[in-house]
Amino acid sequence: MKYYKRLVLPLVVTLILSFLKLYFGQEAKEWEGLMAYLPHLNTVLIIFGFTWCFLVGMQIVKSMFLKQYDISQEDNLRARKVYTQINILVKIANFIIILFSIGLILLSFESVRKVGVGFFASAGVAGIIIGFSAQKAIGTLIAGIQIAFTQPFRLEDAVVVEGEWGWIEEINLNYIVVRIWDLRRLVLPTTYFLEKPFQNWTRTSGDLLGSVFIYTDYTIPFDELRKELDRILEKTDLWDKKVKVLQVSDAKEHTVETRILVSARNSPVAWDLRVYVREKMIEFIQKNYPECLPKTRVLMEKEPPSSPS
Repeated sequence: MKYYKRLVLPLVVTLILSFLKLYFGQEAKEWEGLMAYLPHLNTVLIIFGFTWCFLVGMQIVKSMFLKQYDISQEDNLRARKVYTQINILVKIANFIIILFSIGLILLSFESVRKVGVGFFASAGVAGIIIGFSAQKAIGTLIAGIQIAFTQPFRLEDAVVVEGEWGWIEEINLNYIVVRIWDLRRLVLPTTYFLEKPFQNWTRTSGDLLGSVFIYTDYTIPFDELRKELDRILEKTDLWDKKVKVLQVSDAKEHTVETRILVSARNSPVAWDLRVYVREKMIEFIQKNYPECLPKTRVLMEKEPPSSPS
């Protein structure tokens, strides 16, 4: 019931304006001067009223439909998919409603109708001019519709765009807002995501693998590192108990590169888990194997004594 309360005010205003229209239809013939423009002003306001009702009605339908889905849950893949589709489709519907209303208001003016007839008489030239001038706007609208149905990303998907890592915060018809990890906002045109590559870390699932790289001396005992990793992960709720791997991924001139892979239930938790594991592993090496920290060796050989001449 609370949803329908939002429709009461626009509906009452529109009904009052409609009743006034009936009154003006009987009395307007006798009015002169500024009073003669009141019937036309009333028509424009009625169109505004119906537009208001339709826009509020779309929001009510949207709220009622999305009430069935909770985007705050951990496993919210389906909810984010529905939220993305509904939000974009409602914005497209609102755009069409407003565009149609503006057209009706303009057609209510006699002078505009005459201009419209002239345009129809030269529809070929007008169509070419409008097509070129509205090319980007139409392309952006089509891109928004395409994103709504193909869904290369959804709301709150973790993405890497333009070298920045963040989450999809807003999806509009003409632009997308990406919330960067440091709370900056990256605003990109909708067509960008259809023309350029980007990374989507949560396309099919919210689960993520986090990688941690540790650089040590060649003398580090890897079995002890694996045991310590097990102890670290068992003590934290950040790990989802699915993946834990410690491997030597590279051997460089002065150091050994050890890669740790751990899994988490979503991207923010994966970041926290990576930081936590990296910190604890470094503390373990500092405390138990300080001699295995990266070092540079210099071998100095004693020169043999020179033979007597």
